This record gives sequence, structure tokens and C-alpha cells, in this order.
Amino acid sequence: MGEFELIERFFKRPVRNAVIGVGDDCAIWTPQPGQQLALSSDMLVEGRHFLSTVNPRHLGHKALAVNLSDLAACGAVPRAFLLSLSLPRVDENWLSDFSQGLFELADAHDCELIGGDTTQGPLNISITVMGEVPQGQAILRSRAQVGDDIYVSGHLGDARLALEAFRGNLSLPQAVFDLARSRLERPTPRNFLGVSLRGLAHAMADVSDGLLGDLGHILKASGTGAVLSLPSLSGLMMTNSLWTCPQEWLLRCVLSGGDDYELVFTAPSASRRQMESAASDCGTHMTHIGHITAEPSVRLVDESGAVQIASFPSFDHFA
Repeated sequence: MGEFELIERFFKRPVRNAVIGVGDDCAIWTPQPGQQLALSSDMLVEGRHFLSTVNPRHLGHKALAVNLSDLAACGAVPRAFLLSLSLPRVDENWLSDFSQGLFELADAHDCELIGGDTTQGPLNISITVMGEVPQGQAILRSRAQVGDDIYVSGHLGDARLALEAFRGNLSLPQAVFDLARSRLERPTPRNFLGVSLRGLAHAMADVSDGLLGDLGHILKASGTGAVLSLPSLSGLMMTNSLWTCPQEWLLRCVLSGGDDYELVFTAPSASRRQMESAASDCGTHMTHIGHITAEPSVRLVDESGAVQIASFPSFDHFA
């Protein structure tokens, strides 16, 4: 099978919203009146971001999910995406499963594939996603205010738990491993929540490299600090319902685990009921974990309010 037959068979679909989609030198997209384009790009590399044994259907899902999560973080509605795919060889079964997982998530968000590239080489998946957000309504990292509550969506730490099990550093009960693995391989991008938080949240980021690191981006951009509640953080793992995570791993996974693709965001304390209502309407669990401070540091406090000293570095490809 040649390159163009591969594209035609597995990735070309009739356009729904684009002017021109897959099959020309450029895709053509016309933003809706009064909307700004939000653009983001992420790359997944075999051996770095995923194991060679991953289910290709799950990989197709995750490749798009990590990009949709960036749009969620600024409150943008997904519209379209470009796919660049490097393949060591043509494996029709793999391509069929990969494209199925990709398009299942794309269709759930009405986000269409409109172009990209394919080449032969090490397995590498790069997606550029496009979204729309009303003029001036994008939620940025730089607008957290002193006194804001800090929230996270969903659950944190389970993806890292699965990774440590794959690495042989942890032995997990089968039910715990299965749930944690699903969080690693099939994250849920919070786009519906991100859109609902426009006009409510002051600042937001997606949690891809670890909570402290990604919250740190908000704090640095806003010139603020934070106090986080350890009791609130310790209840964030989805697998908590199935077992008791060893204490040495719990905070490490939650605070610096990465691969969660949840949202961390800030909002005025007076808006708590509205925030809870927005999360409830989207069917998304949300946890209040702390507040924004003027002092430019992050402090972890226990049940008594005592500050706990700990270091939880976020993921960095080149560190």
C-alpha cells in the first residue's frame, strides 16, 4: 500500500465544517464571525510517550485527547485538526484500529481531520488542533488573582501509578492496574468543562506534566503563589476506591505524576456555587485544593495547617 492509498483508506473523510479538507496542498478553514482561533500542537513518540505494546485504538484516542486538553485549558471549542504520522511500515490492522480510536474521540467533539502528512520512519504521531473561542474570552494562565480558590477537575495520579507498574517499581492488584492503565492510555479531555468555565475561571492550565509543574505555570505567569491542602490532594486518585496507595507513592503520583490531562484552574471564592454548578452540568468531578496567595511560593499544609516541606518536580523532557 502506498502513502496516498493509506491516507485515502484510513484517514480521508468528507469535510463537514472546513472549506477544503484532506486531499489538497492546504486545508482551508473559515472561523465563525466574532471567534478567535486557538491552536496547539503535541507530539507522541514511541518509547517516550507510549509503549510499543499499547492498543493502537487507545493510542489513536490519546493522540487526539492530549491536544484537545490544551484547547480545554483556554476554554476553546474544538473544530479541526491536522495529523502527521511517521510509520516504520504499513500495518493495515494497526492503522484500522488507530484511526478508529482517533475518529471516535474526534466525532464525540465534532472535531474533523482536515489534513496532515505521512512518512516512513520511527513511530511518531504529531497533531495540531484548532479551536474557536469568542473574542477576548480565552482563559489564560496569567490572570490568577490573590484570594482565588484553586480547583482541579477529575482525578490525578493514576496514570503515573500505571507507569510505575509497567516499569516494575510497583506491584498493583489487577483491578487497580486495569483502572490506572485506562487513565494512562485513554485520558478524558475536559473540553465541555473548559467551555463552561469561560467567564468564571480567572486562570487555567491542563495537567500534563504534573500538578505542581502546571500550576506553577499559572503562578509564574500571574506573579502569585499558592497554598495547597494535603488532605484534599490525598483523595484525588481514582484508584483510591479500590485500594490504599502506599504513602510514599501517593503524593508523588498526584503532585508530579503527569499524563492526567485534567484541568487546574482558579476562580474567586464568591463563585463557588457557580463553579460547582458548571462542573455538575458537565458531569465532571471537581475538587477545591487550595487558594492563591501573594507570596510567590507553593506551600503544602496538613490538617492542622502546618506547612509540610517536600519536593515534587514535574516532568521535563530535557531535565
